[in-house]
Amino acid sequence: MHEPWIEGRFEENVVVTSVEQAINWARQSSIWPMTFGLACCAIEMMATGASRYDIDRFGSGAFRATPRQADLMIVAGTVTYKMASRVRRLYNLMPDPKFVIAMGACTVGGGPYFKYGYHVVKGVDLVVPVDVYVPGCPPRPEALLEGLMRIQDKISGHRIARGSDGLKLDDDLPVPHHSGYVSAPADAEPLFDHQKITI
Repeated sequence: MHEPWIEGRFEENVVVTSVEQAINWARQSSIWPMTFGLACCAIEMMATGASRYDIDRFGSGAFRATPRQADLMIVAGTVTYKMASRVRRLYNLMPDPKFVIAMGACTVGGGPYFKYGYHVVKGVDLVVPVDVYVPGCPPRPEALLEGLMRIQDKISGHRIARGSDGLKLDDDLPVPHHSGYVSAPADAEPLFDHQKITI
């Protein structure tokens, strides 16, 4: 069975391919995620790396303890406004090309905190550009492995000659912050004595 990146095979032990396809094949088979978890979804991420699900089968088992050696950030858990700037800093420290998986309902869009969670960022894509969304509360390890395979698909189609057209984060994605006040939702107004709640 031939690999899809092999363009031609003339005789035994002779393979012809492009440098671009060979580099993409090597990169998609050696993704290094960052050791990074924010909340309960990190438990499922740890289970994915353990022996039962074994993320190492996909060449992604080398979790790195520093962003300077990682090329995949799995944002696993609730991103608060206080953590948003730290998430951005870690992302900026990662070398290019880099990828982000948003794991879990809280990371994707705020989850159960969407309405009343004044402290939760309503989606990590407001902080860093996201490549793959893995919904669930929490998503099972199989879902994270599926997200990893979608990252590998993205890497396999990467064009080196075209160059990098990544976002300038400082210009396009400002770090979200809150004003210190939150308005009470319409259905919760009777619970409060005043319209604004000081944080």
